[in-house]
Amino acid sequence: MLDGRKTLVSGIIAMVLSIGTSAAVQTPNKVAGTWRMSSATVEVDGATSFPYGPEPRGMLVFTCDMHFVEFIHDPRIPRFKSNERGSGTDEENRNVMASTLALYGQYSVDTDGNFSGNTVEGSSFPNWIGDVRTTNELTMAVEDNRMIENFQRPEGAKVTIIWKRATPDTGAAVNPGLCNG
Repeated sequence: MLDGRKTLVSGIIAMVLSIGTSAAVQTPNKVAGTWRMSSATVEVDGATSFPYGPEPRGMLVFTCDMHFVEFIHDPRIPRFKSNERGSGTDEENRNVMASTLALYGQYSVDTDGNFSGNTVEGSSFPNWIGDVRTTNELTMAVEDNRMIENFQRPEGAKVTIIWKRATPDTGAAVNPGLCNG
């Protein structure tokens, strides 16, 4: 009976310690989760344009294992007449290239959980592959369930995208806030 109690007490202590340990390894990450685009503008020499249309669509996902994937597009892009992705006309292909962007890679956060940079591993615009961006050119400022992305391109264009944290069908905001390390 005494051995049984020792085993039970040891098990309870191990459970309590494991709960404390898992909480201790969690790190703040304000950007982790899924975001939906609500607006996108590009400003060049004081002129503002809407490269993905007046009602752009897109999704940006930051995973807890420090990867990201982003896809943005103008939902007004016409369908290809051939109905085959590889058989678009020059005009159809130009429209797609000008009105969509997809990229993925790895990102980092600082000790407060704020976005601190990314590395592009793949992109529908091949010139960006291998780019390393710091907060000097790219910022992601999270305010509640809204994130403002500011991207300063080397040639002078300033891109501003407003993201809203994705919500489940219930309408409740999902804010992971912490990722298990």
